[in-house]
Amino acid sequence: MIHAARGLDDEVPDWIKSWKGDGVIARVQNPGIVEKLKKRKIPVVDVLGVSPSDFPLVHVDDRAISRLVAKHFLHRAFRHFGYYGIQGENWSQRREEAFKEFSSDGDSFSGFNSPRGRSEGYSGHFLKVQRWLMKLPKPVAVMVCSDQRGLLLLEACRAAGITVPGEVCVVGVDNDIALCEISTPNLSSVRGGHFRVGYEAAELLDQMMNGAPAPESATLVPPNEIVVRESSDSRGISDAAVRVAIQFMKEHFSEPVTNDQIAKAAGLSKTRLQIRFRASVGMSLREFLLEHRLSRAVGLITSTDLTFSDIAQRCGFRHHEYLGYVLKNARGLTPRQLRMKGRDGG
Repeated sequence: MIHAARGLDDEVPDWIKSWKGDGVIARVQNPGIVEKLKKRKIPVVDVLGVSPSDFPLVHVDDRAISRLVAKHFLHRAFRHFGYYGIQGENWSQRREEAFKEFSSDGDSFSGFNSPRGRSEGYSGHFLKVQRWLMKLPKPVAVMVCSDQRGLLLLEACRAAGITVPGEVCVVGVDNDIALCEISTPNLSSVRGGHFRVGYEAAELLDQMMNGAPAPESATLVPPNEIVVRESSDSRGISDAAVRVAIQFMKEHFSEPVTNDQIAKAAGLSKTRLQIRFRASVGMSLREFLLEHRLSRAVGLITSTDLTFSDIAQRCGFRHHEYLGYVLKNARGLTPRQLRMKGRDGG
């Protein structure tokens, strides 16, 4: 078996002409690759689907990915939606069309597409992204075709003075951890099922090499889940003062924050903010702050080996016993039980 990692713009290597292999899994990018692989007269499975061919295709389900993102945003009560994609890429276009369909109950939709390549790094392109973002009604939920574009979008928001997730809520696709974790804020992203694509493609190729006919339709792999990070950990709230209060609590959740401090940051009296906050969010300031602290604590318990005392301190709980008390009441588990459940895959 040979594994040759190559860029999408690379040509088929010359050694393929004399290679004695029995089958190929390939990202078929252009007609030239199609012709060269056809000349080999061996089974081929395509895992890209960009260039038309007779090869069977195994691919992530772009429509299901967009449905998952739309559901994520609609659950957070967003009414305005946007999509940032790559011009000329059929998979990006499918995602945009599906996202527009599944978010059609909202009040507005806007798409912005730009070509792949060097232009992505030009200041002119960066300014176009900023202008598009500034024109969108706020708050707005934006699906980005891939995590790489997600980083550029977050940088454009920061340059334009647009808060994320307060004014723009963002979800990418691929869950490229290196990209998602280094972005500011961390980028929420869809685990699209790419590993499963590899398994399904290998199984199909094995069947074809053993004489089975190629399937007539594409094999579409559904997405796994959305890994929710800071960029979409928000609600579609039109009240600007409430958005400021939420942002303040998220930035200071590890500190002993008071309602007076939150109200001052939002520019309202404590009583007025409480009324408007409950009307927009459906809970009090203290309830929201406690839930956010607990969510952050749960994430640290299940994904790190930090001590429970350290986690309690980082998440604004007075001590780990109080964290345990809150967690038990809210989730029905102690911190230790939650950690064990996470390690067992439950």
